[in-house]
Amino acid sequence: MTVALFTHPACLAHEPGAGHPERPDRLRAVLAALDHPEFAALRREQAPQASLEQLALAHPADYIAQVLAIRPLPGDAVRLDADTVMSNGSAEAARHAAGGACAAVDLVMAGHAESAFVAVRPPGHHAEPRQAMGFCLFGSVAIAALHARTKWKVRRIAIVDFDVHHGNGTQAMLQDDPQVFFASSHQFPCYPGTGAASETGIDRNVVNLPLPPGTGSASFRQGWRDVILPALDRFGPELLLVSAGFDAHRADPLAQLELEADDFGWITEALLGVADRHCGGRLVSLLEGGYDLDALALSAAAHVRVLMRPRPG
Repeated sequence: MTVALFTHPACLAHEPGAGHPERPDRLRAVLAALDHPEFAALRREQAPQASLEQLALAHPADYIAQVLAIRPLPGDAVRLDADTVMSNGSAEAARHAAGGACAAVDLVMAGHAESAFVAVRPPGHHAEPRQAMGFCLFGSVAIAALHARTKWKVRRIAIVDFDVHHGNGTQAMLQDDPQVFFASSHQFPCYPGTGAASETGIDRNVVNLPLPPGTGSASFRQGWRDVILPALDRFGPELLLVSAGFDAHRADPLAQLELEADDFGWITEALLGVADRHCGGRLVSLLEGGYDLDALALSAAAHVRVLMRPRPG
């Protein structure tokens, strides 16, 4: 079984500034963890830049042009909102993040890998069609989903998001599309304030699992068993995409869900089961949040370790 790892050095050149939680050291920590000999069998791939046509699957052309035109001088930065900052390398990094997601879909759909982990930054799940927010510029996972439909004619696509923050951008882009299923578990109340259980999309194709601060492992797992995983099975996707944020870890400074690294291994195992039942094993995972470096490295390693585990059949 082949598992691919997509990344690109350009993703380290996005510099939001000293003290910003979404710093280049996040990606360095993940890649250092995945350089351990136990991950030697990963197929390592360079994440290409997304084309303008790929970005336009989820964002209007004027928004894309506006973001890509922001190129501060080296050492300078432009703040798009209270949390979202662009440096000289940010536009290129965001194009590689979205492009890596699309390339991972291509590799998996072509049968050259069974699953893929896209280790890139900036993250993407808060970016709305016309608005950067929450550290995110382009909605990479939504772009990847729409790319799968456009290029590979995939009809039923599922996106699940276990980042501690609700994937408001992904939901905003896809909630009116009954051929896309979106599910998110997240701390609530918490940034960005969306993701109530009553938000169910156009055809009950959106499932939100809001969890209170201090939820912990047992309740997190029970919520997935009772709510999200059965709905995902009922939908029966042909391709499974994962917004893999690791900021629900108990050590993370931005939230308080109190999970452990083992919980990310558990949810990965559960999602692989869905992929095996419905998608021929096809799963593409994208790095989203995670802001304590040690917890991020341990959690991402737990996620990829399970992706690489031999599966029956």
